[in-house]
Amino acid sequence: MPVIRVGGDLAYTTATPLRMEVDRLLGTDPATLVFDFTELQFIDSTGLSVIVHAWREGQQHGSTVQLSAVPRFLETILDMTGVTGLLARPVGDGGPATGPQGQPTITA
Repeated sequence: MPVIRVGGDLAYTTATPLRMEVDRLLGTDPATLVFDFTELQFIDSTGLSVIVHAWREGQQHGSTVQLSAVPRFLETILDMTGVTGLLARPVGDGGPATGPQGQPTITA
C-alpha cells in the first residue's frame, strides 16, 4: 500500500507535484492509497483539491484513499467542506449521496 507523506505547506505552489505523484501511484491500481499528514503545517484550497482529486481518481481505479495522522486544523477543514463524508463513501460509489426515496442529500 503506497503512502504519501505530506509535510510543510500544501498550497498552490506545492500542489502540482503532489497531484502528479497521486496520479502516478493510482496508475498502479493499489487497493489503498494513504496520505500521511504527520508533518503538515498548512493547507489551502488548492491543497484540499488534491485530496478530492485523489478520491475521484481512486474511484476510477478501484482504490480507497485513507488519511493518516490528520492534524486538528485539517480535520476541521475536511468536516466543514464535506470532504470527510466524501472519503467515507465506498469505492465505486462516486455518485451523489441519496436519502429516503432516492432524493439527493445536501451536506452543509
